[in-house]
Amino acid sequence: MTPVAGPDSAGSTIEIRVERVPQLFNMLDPFPFRERDLDAEAEAFIVEWARELPRGAPLSIIVHLPPDEALTSEAAGLPDAIRGYFALRARALSAELSELFRVGRVSLAIGILVLALCLGIAGLIAEPRLENLASLAAEGLLILGWVALWRPMEIFLYDWWPIAGQRRLCQRLAEASISVRAVP
Repeated sequence: MTPVAGPDSAGSTIEIRVERVPQLFNMLDPFPFRERDLDAEAEAFIVEWARELPRGAPLSIIVHLPPDEALTSEAAGLPDAIRGYFALRARALSAELSELFRVGRVSLAIGILVLALCLGIAGLIAEPRLENLASLAAEGLLILGWVALWRPMEIFLYDWWPIAGQRRLCQRLAEASISVRAVP
């Protein structure tokens, strides 16, 4: 696989040149042609160029093939196969995002429970006659309680962004106009 060029002057087309259609797909994948995963290098190339294109612009992908290869049934099925692959990736990323939020909700419930227990215990041990030791234990429990909320806050504030961005990009690629061109 060799890039013909990156985005075109309009900024929305990714062009790829291959000698044979199977070069675009993972040949170890046992599924029929139209259901195969893209080759890791082909996927990385398409995704990297797509990331550089304007976000609102519709995408198009042009696959350049030798004339005899461009007339094969595999070449005719190439647009559906590529769109299907990225649609499947978008669904997988949606599932990953849902699972991350589920873990975040469970972690938040556990964190709130730990914080409440720590605050309760800290309130019970804060006796005036054991002031230094009790203060130290109470502060330690308070810190432990807030640290228990670290992971859920990390999930809800930061971890979901990259996954949602990848999903949007895969959805755009699944909706891309894909064509095959014969080139000598």
